[in-house]
Amino acid sequence: MTQQRMKWNGGVQQEAVDLLLGDGGAIVCPTKVGYIVGTSDYKGLERKFEMKHRARNKPGVVLVGSMDQLREIAEMTPEIEDLYQKCWDSDALLGCILPWKESGKKYIPADGSEELMTDVLGTSCFVIKFGVPGEKIAKAMWDQDKRLMFASSANPSGKGNRGMVEYIGEDIENAADLIIEGNDYVASIQPDKTVETRYEQGVMVSFVDEEGKLVPRQKPTDRSTSPCPVLIRKGLDVDEIMGYLAESWNSWDYRHGQYY
Repeated sequence: MTQQRMKWNGGVQQEAVDLLLGDGGAIVCPTKVGYIVGTSDYKGLERKFEMKHRARNKPGVVLVGSMDQLREIAEMTPEIEDLYQKCWDSDALLGCILPWKESGKKYIPADGSEELMTDVLGTSCFVIKFGVPGEKIAKAMWDQDKRLMFASSANPSGKGNRGMVEYIGEDIENAADLIIEGNDYVASIQPDKTVETRYEQGVMVSFVDEEGKLVPRQKPTDRSTSPCPVLIRKGLDVDEIMGYLAESWNSWDYRHGQYY
């Protein structure tokens, strides 16, 4: 497959949609916090792991293009759905580790993808409001063919891309089918930050216990509840999201770097 390179067109990048609706496609796309590798099936996921040299023990990331899609695939309590809705309405980047709905699993390609985009507990990280270029691609894939978009940061594992396509790394640069350049878009999200001070990731909250089940719902009178929601990765919009957590849960933990 011949590699394509292009600047983001400001709307739906149909070339990316077509690749991901095909067989084994892998793209590089700008987000609010840098560049990602996007895939949609087992072949694409295998290519992503190969080009990133990435460990397979962390939760897979599912990019969600609408609240309706999220409700269709992820298991949530009303409080979790409300958190997502608040972030959706305020355009805050949020990823939560959740179980899949049993009925939602039918949308995972029956080609072995589940093994590569879930963790050992069968959970995934469902991400919203990650940036207009990718959001439009994910929504188009779902609307056109009920296909899911899987993602991982576009850089060698453990290294940042600094929000510039020039730093995605040689292996990813050479392996992707399509590279969408959007440096100006990435820079516009944190205009008051430098490359050294900007967030290069989004907030991640785990809503599952050690067995991958949703943590118990909390009553207004509950105190010191355990297990409880855990903010396991700080990032863009962290202050806003911690405020939302405090509004809805009396007990929640801050454990940056904890991947259960």
